[in-house]
Amino acid sequence: MKFLDQAKIYVKSGDGGPGSLSFRREKFIEFGGPDGGDGGRGGDIVFEAVDNLNTLIDYRYQQHFRARNGGGGAGKNRTGADGAALVLRVPPGTEVLDEDNETVFLDLKRVGERRVLLKGGDGGFGNAHYKSATNQAPRRADRGWPGQERTIWLRLKLIADVGLVGMPNAGKSTLLAAVSRARPKIADYPFTTLKPQLGVVGVHGDEFVLADLPGLIEGASTGAGLGHRFLGHLERCAAIFHLVDATRDDVVGDWRTVRQELERYGHGLAEKPEIIGLNKIDALPAAEVAKRRLALKRASKGEVVLLSGASGQGVAQAMSRLFALARGTRMARAETETTS
Repeated sequence: MKFLDQAKIYVKSGDGGPGSLSFRREKFIEFGGPDGGDGGRGGDIVFEAVDNLNTLIDYRYQQHFRARNGGGGAGKNRTGADGAALVLRVPPGTEVLDEDNETVFLDLKRVGERRVLLKGGDGGFGNAHYKSATNQAPRRADRGWPGQERTIWLRLKLIADVGLVGMPNAGKSTLLAAVSRARPKIADYPFTTLKPQLGVVGVHGDEFVLADLPGLIEGASTGAGLGHRFLGHLERCAAIFHLVDATRDDVVGDWRTVRQELERYGHGLAEKPEIIGLNKIDALPAAEVAKRRLALKRASKGEVVLLSGASGQGVAQAMSRLFALARGTRMARAETETTS
């Protein structure tokens, strides 16, 4: 299945059905009069977050969605049928935005969350509605109210516990393949990863979700490289695992390049808890690894773990630290939301 994290679609709720203009004219019935029923209500446009769905690819091949119109009223005071709501199913973490791609209408974070975007039009009144002591034979019946319509954007932000970031060829895909059953493309050239990849990592009988994002370069926050849209997937992560290639000449410079892009992008990415992973340590002497780790620790003033995704050295320890950090961050956030 292809991954698609953004789609533009047109949606329209159903029009209300027209009211009926009808009079009772039955033989041997003493009292006649108006008996036109009201029109039915148009169907709503509803979004629902469902499980086992992690892409918006269905909305690439169909971009127009219309709910059913309400049925017309009829004689004998019969009300028209309401139009069925149109339920659009999306992955958890999907935002529904206005055509400007900035104004957020809905944010569906949890499986089973169901929200109405556009309400259907009300049905029109039949002439029986207007009957009164002074107007016993009304000849007025209303047309139904039109439904609402919009062109909207769907934007998916993957829900993961830890986001894996770094420069191209830092070894992110190799690490993800080593710690999970994900099978990302691995090659010895930059930008091997063209779309975010998710993997479930097992730690001490528990597990967490690790998201591998395409490599970031200078200017990524403004669209350079594979674009800043992939940074949006980090917004829902509890923590960041920043992978740095130990074989590079300037490991501190690589770390700073990515950090600057996170700060420029905003949305709280720079404030998220971060662990730095110095990767590919099996390719360097121990003394050189220690020197580069010390330089990273002094520059970042944070935690630096040593590992090699290819050989497995230090990987288990790194995953344990990430699991503890992500769980602690989630718990602290939940406590804050409860007390506020």
